[in-house]
Amino acid sequence: MLVHHLYSGGKDSSLAAWILTRLGYEVKLVTVSFGLLDNWRFAGETAEKLGFEHDVLYLPREILEKAAEMAIRDGHPNNAIQFLHERALEALASLPEVERVSDGTRRDDRVPLLDLPKTRSLEDRFNVAYVRPLLGLGYKTIRELTERLFIVEIRESEELEKADYEVELRYLLRERGLDPLKIFPRRHYQSRVMGWKEKEIRARG
Repeated sequence: MLVHHLYSGGKDSSLAAWILTRLGYEVKLVTVSFGLLDNWRFAGETAEKLGFEHDVLYLPREILEKAAEMAIRDGHPNNAIQFLHERALEALASLPEVERVSDGTRRDDRVPLLDLPKTRSLEDRFNVAYVRPLLGLGYKTIRELTERLFIVEIRESEELEKADYEVELRYLLRERGLDPLKIFPRRHYQSRVMGWKEKEIRARG
C-alpha cells in the first residue's frame, strides 16, 4: 500500500513517515514548491538520509501570491498557511496515481489542520484516503519519539534551512518590499531532521 506523504524535512513529517512504515505502508515523500526557490532540496537531502523516495510537486505561483495577500491583509500567517496546506493536499490527491495522502499534522496543531468536514470533503472529492499518523499524539509524545529516533537541528525560522511553505511565503513578502517579521512571530523555532540517531532504527520493517 503506497501513501504519498507531504514532507518538509522537519521532525513532525519525518516522524509521521516513520510511523507509516511501521504500519506497513510504502511511503513516498513529496515536497511542495512554488518555483521561487530550490529549498525543496533540503527535504530531499533528509529523505535520502532516512532512506525514503522523494519527489517535488510544483504548484502555480498564483497560489502563493494569494496566500501572501491573505497574510498581508490579516497581519499574521495563519490563514495563509492553512490555505497553502489545503491546496497542497488537493494537488497531491488529484494526481491519478495517488490513492492515499498523508501529512505530519498533530493533535494540538491549530494551523495547518483540516477539521472533520474538510477531511471528508478531501477524501470524497478526490477518492483518496487521508492518513494522519500524528493526529492522536501530543507534544510530549512527539518530542520523546523524535528525540529517540532522529538527529534534529532546531533553529529560528529565519535561520533554518528548511523546505516548508513558509520559506517561499517569506521570500515573496520580501519581494514585495515587506518585512516578514512584521507578519510572522519573531521568536519562532522550527526543526530539520539531519539523520537517524541510531543505526538499528534504519530497519523499519
